[in-house]
Amino acid sequence: MRRYNLLCTFMLFIALLMYCGWASAHTAHLDITKGVKAPNQTASFEPDTISVLKNPLTGWVMYLGRMWDENFWQTHHYDAMPVNGGDSTVRVSDYAGTCYIRINWNMLENKEGKYVWNDPDSRVYKLLASVRERGMRLAFRINVDSRDQGQNTPLYVKEAGAKGFQDPNNTEMWSPYPDDAVFQQKYEKFLQAFATAFDDPDKVDFIDAYGLGKWGEAHAVKYNDYSKKEEVFEWITDAYAKAFKHVPLVINYHRLVGDTISWAAPHPDSKRLLERAIAKGYTIRHDAFGMTGYYEQWEKDFARAYRYRLPIIMEGGWITGAHHRYWIDPCGKYRQDHSEDVRLGEYEESRNAHVNMMDLRIGDEVASWFNSSFDLVKRFEREGGYRLYPTEVSFVNKARQGEQVSVQHNWRNLGWGYCPTNIPQWKGKYKVCVALMDASHNIVKKQIADEAELSTWIQGHDGHYTTTVSLDGLQKGSYTWLIGLVDVTKACQPGLKMAVDKNLLFEGWAKVGKLEIKK
Repeated sequence: MRRYNLLCTFMLFIALLMYCGWASAHTAHLDITKGVKAPNQTASFEPDTISVLKNPLTGWVMYLGRMWDENFWQTHHYDAMPVNGGDSTVRVSDYAGTCYIRINWNMLENKEGKYVWNDPDSRVYKLLASVRERGMRLAFRINVDSRDQGQNTPLYVKEAGAKGFQDPNNTEMWSPYPDDAVFQQKYEKFLQAFATAFDDPDKVDFIDAYGLGKWGEAHAVKYNDYSKKEEVFEWITDAYAKAFKHVPLVINYHRLVGDTISWAAPHPDSKRLLERAIAKGYTIRHDAFGMTGYYEQWEKDFARAYRYRLPIIMEGGWITGAHHRYWIDPCGKYRQDHSEDVRLGEYEESRNAHVNMMDLRIGDEVASWFNSSFDLVKRFEREGGYRLYPTEVSFVNKARQGEQVSVQHNWRNLGWGYCPTNIPQWKGKYKVCVALMDASHNIVKKQIADEAELSTWIQGHDGHYTTTVSLDGLQKGSYTWLIGLVDVTKACQPGLKMAVDKNLLFEGWAKVGKLEIKK
């Protein structure tokens, strides 16, 4: 009898273990806090892998070069770009979310205090407006060095006493020494005015915030006193960081950053200087992806060290439609007259670096992407940068007035990049929010999921959260559960687009399911 009782007890114990295991498997991540009602229904979402989402700091960048006018979009075929060599066309701005403008200081302020962005009749003003009309954000690099270009610094700076040098190839072009005090004082004043107009994340995606040296690429900087190199680096990065508080700043992780030469082994100072900029809130970009004789192990290691810590912005190094002999690249994979080889090389290196943004460049380079590599354009939209969506949301469908209920939500990033909510300019800006909508389509309840950190959602690492929602203040009736990625600086309105079927969306929110509230 005793053995029988022991056997029964053992079998009961095993049954309880099995039940508890089953229960825990089916209640994982649910809020079981006393007095909080647990979910009883689950909605699953399949990702939208096709739509162009145009979120900030992710996706394609198109460029505006130095030679543009009011008819730019038509003359460069940006409003009717042929694809795959056929008769069909697309708008470049339907694929690119950001327009990167390399412009010089002289074009923005030809006379001291006279800023072109305030003049509605100016060419620059009209061009910037045309970008915004196409639903794109802006990005800027401002050049001051006139070598190989036109007069990039306004001559009022020279007239004020700034020391500088003439372009050896064109003695009519003057550039200031970046270690000159007059230049620095005038440039800081300009930057403050520029930031007043453009330190707005609704308008501007990022500022390429160095701009010294040849073409503003951070190399071949010409000083009056080379010993001031580090002092100048601190000054320029401080000046931009002081002026821009809301728009992300980026710097070229060039192996010779701030130095006087352009092509050599990495300078021993470069890593330390770049880390100084990063400590001030900078993120990183590079101008030579696909150029394998230049983008080498030093660059790869630098990018790897900041993977998922900073968003990386890519620019292709080779110009396939003009003077560059890209087929001599050391990789041996680029054939002459086959720009698509370079496009693939750029794409593969971008994937290896887990970049957030890729560039289409300008003119023939854009045509090359769309005419011979359109599959890569669409592929990056699908798998590059960050692309976020809720995989499952578990919710309560019946409750009483005043009750507390829990909502479980799981999130996934389809992209190889990440959503950089960890950078200073985005800190606390974008959050997961659970909401309720009444029968009249009014949002009547919002609850931020403070524990959800978007920057941690990377491939292979989903986000799993439980959020408690109080139903206090809600009348009996029918409601719809919503979930979204909101901008807390804008009354928690949806701020990031999710990779969710548009038929399941309401004004940027994903519709989850119904809730019936009774007395």
